[in-house]
Amino acid sequence: MKKTFVTIISMLITATVVSAQDIALPQPKKTGGMPLMEALNKRQSIRSYTNELIDNQTLSSLLWAAWGYNREDKRTAPSGMNRQEIDLYVVLPTGAYLYDARANKLIFITSKDIRQDVGASQEFAQNATLNIVFVADKTKGEGTMTAAYISQNIYLFCASEGLGTVARGGFNAAGIQKDLNLNENQKVILVQPVGKVKN
Repeated sequence: MKKTFVTIISMLITATVVSAQDIALPQPKKTGGMPLMEALNKRQSIRSYTNELIDNQTLSSLLWAAWGYNREDKRTAPSGMNRQEIDLYVVLPTGAYLYDARANKLIFITSKDIRQDVGASQEFAQNATLNIVFVADKTKGEGTMTAAYISQNIYLFCASEGLGTVARGGFNAAGIQKDLNLNENQKVILVQPVGKVKN
């Protein structure tokens, strides 16, 4: 009995340590996928997801498609005067991370489940196993147009991969600001859940 208890405690500690680390992502897949016109035809807003996690390979490709580097200092979505004023934060049930596109990894921010603040009053977003939070650096720009381009990239990737997504303007901004330890020059402007579509 005592040995079983010690084993369980050890497993919990190990899980906490593992979740409190940066995550190196596999190289994104930059070829294949659905033809553009078909993806545009299938693009839609989905608000019902399963509780299945998105695997790291798909997550890596999704984040690259959204806001990765496709040239030396240029990204897959445009930004005015190449200011690149948007940061993407990845919110999972196990915590939140900052997407480092240059290093292709997730930088650990918190092990707290912040989906209540991200989802606000919408249960489907609170329960989504992946939410992408768009944060603008106000010293570089207000970020609205750049966020729109990134959001559309996410929509098209999801259409191509059979995933669901929807851009959301409803969230607890003050809560997320605190959860992600953002400074006064950072502003949450959009949240986009992604998930396997519930039939």
